[in-house]
Amino acid sequence: MKRDWINIALAAFVVLFFVFMLAPILIVVLVSFTSAGYVSFPIPGWSTKWFARIFEYQPFIDAMIVSIQIAIGATVLSCLIGIPASLYLARSRSAWANAVMTFLLSPLSMPMIVIGFASLFFLSWLGVGISFTALLITHTVVCLPYIVRTVAGVYAGIPRSYEEAAAILGANTLLTFWHVTLPLIRPGIMAGSLFSFLTSFDNLPISYFFGSADTNTLPVVMLSYLENQFDPTIAALSTLQLLLAVVALLIVDRVYGIDKMTVAG
Repeated sequence: MKRDWINIALAAFVVLFFVFMLAPILIVVLVSFTSAGYVSFPIPGWSTKWFARIFEYQPFIDAMIVSIQIAIGATVLSCLIGIPASLYLARSRSAWANAVMTFLLSPLSMPMIVIGFASLFFLSWLGVGISFTALLITHTVVCLPYIVRTVAGVYAGIPRSYEEAAAILGANTLLTFWHVTLPLIRPGIMAGSLFSFLTSFDNLPISYFFGSADTNTLPVVMLSYLENQFDPTIAALSTLQLLLAVVALLIVDRVYGIDKMTVAG
């Protein structure tokens, strides 16, 4: 009897936890379909006019294009830098390998405001200043740990005998990487790239430091809009961002399989 009450209490806790996590998101989605000109819940009626408002407000479109370009660019650069580093560090026996790995992962534990503030001063000192290039470099710094962590985690679990067998059969380093290593670490690359893209696309603290007429990202424009407007357009835009994340996960699951990506964790 006592065990039953414990199980019921645990089940109730899980249900309340999910309600606590999902309720704010569901309310934002519902508010995005309101017919009222202000944010309120429950909504008085249904309308899709706030989604049309997104495409009528040109700063949203321009910022969305910048955000997509930055997210794709930062993800690609993170892969180009992070994959070779992960392959070396994951199996390195050098005493400094752990220190380098910790350094590469350090942006995960540092406040974003500190990274943005320090990057602004450092890149300005280098002459890059507030520009698309500076924003891309800083986002790459933030995205790099996701690639390094997932690829190194997968590669460390792969037996060396696979690559040694390829080498014994005559494959050189490049062929071994292309035909043996790359297919095996692909779950880590896919998982890291997905986290990297979503982290960059939703980033506000760092993007805020590098905001200008040409480099404003979508979160920065949304914050500026909220300071002067109180209509549900931001709720509609948040719903579209949520839909984008869900569609991305569904496509990855359909094409590759989420279960394979979880191996990277």
